[in-house]
Amino acid sequence: MTSLRVGGLSVAGATGRITGGAGDAATAAVGTGGVGADAGDGAGGALGVATGAAGVTTVAVVTRAPDNGGADEHAAPRNTAHSAVHVVRRVRAEVNVEAIEGDSAMTRGEPLPALGRTLYVVATPIGNLRDITLRALDILGQVDVIAAEDTRVTGVLIAHHGIRAQLLSLNEHNERRRATEIVKLLDAGKRVALVTDAGTPAISDPGAALVRAVGDAGFAVVPVPGPSAVIAALSAAGLDASPWLFFGFLPATAAARRAALEPLAALPYALVFYEAPHRIKAALAALAATLGAAREIVIARELTKRFETIHRCLLGDASAWIEADPDRQRGEFVLIVGAPAAAAAEAEDAHDATLALLLAELPLARAVKLAVALTRAPKNRLYERALALKQTLKPPPR
Repeated sequence: MTSLRVGGLSVAGATGRITGGAGDAATAAVGTGGVGADAGDGAGGALGVATGAAGVTTVAVVTRAPDNGGADEHAAPRNTAHSAVHVVRRVRAEVNVEAIEGDSAMTRGEPLPALGRTLYVVATPIGNLRDITLRALDILGQVDVIAAEDTRVTGVLIAHHGIRAQLLSLNEHNERRRATEIVKLLDAGKRVALVTDAGTPAISDPGAALVRAVGDAGFAVVPVPGPSAVIAALSAAGLDASPWLFFGFLPATAAARRAALEPLAALPYALVFYEAPHRIKAALAALAATLGAAREIVIARELTKRFETIHRCLLGDASAWIEADPDRQRGEFVLIVGAPAAAAAEAEDAHDATLALLLAELPLARAVKLAVALTRAPKNRLYERALALKQTLKPPPR
């Protein structure tokens, strides 16, 4: 008898080990056992474990519903708080996620099969089609349905890579209705991927409502990370942007923009915004007027595309730069405004004071660890400051 506990659920039953080719799943279970919640509710079932040639171990739970004339497991009553189907769904979702996270094959970069009843949140290129990841191609090539913000845009991407999958539109206008449909697809055992026009879904794009609905229904949600405009811009900005605050798109009207920016002006963070070409001039003017002309800004446009531009200047000079050439006003923008200098200096002084107190009583490594927890400042910066401060302090008592 083997028992398994996953996320607060207890699964017990006789187990069988099946050895097969790489990627084989535990499609059968031997013996009898029980599947149930901690309260003791449950239905008959069995637990199977299969090990493929690659060493991938998959756990499968199969319910044994009451004899109902040949109806499958999904005919189990759904009005019970811990019905067998609900429990199995939760166990499967959580086991799938844990198997992915803990699988040693991941470290070797071996492709893994797309799992049924799973929503994959897949990042796609923000401009250059070659920026798609190998894992994204693996998943998109296996799923049954791809939910896309614009099926025409995604159609170009998947056609370029020879992928043939059913496309389903999912945008800000139909997301909640589509979420209901996709939950039904997952309940039927389908594999679904969510993509946006460019970059990572649900980051200033549709997707959050779908992800929530899928999670609430008990199915697994698996991120497939990759391109992101905000991360690409930050990596090439050359600004001290730790910590940084991502705002997304500013409001469309002048009054709403000002109201949104005023609470941000004194924050000791770099500020990151998305902006559309038809509003870029108004946005830059509002940023300078509200945040101050002396702060630095990085204007990143058309990232990863042919006319990619990354320009750093003072906020007071940004409007003149953007208006000097009409081509600079084209494309999608990421705007990164550096933290206010005074606030940054004050934060540095506060960090030094914290480090000095800790270093007076603790070894350097321990002091830095606690300082990171207290201030949430980057570890590398605090370590450098601690090294400098340690030279002026007496060694801690032994």
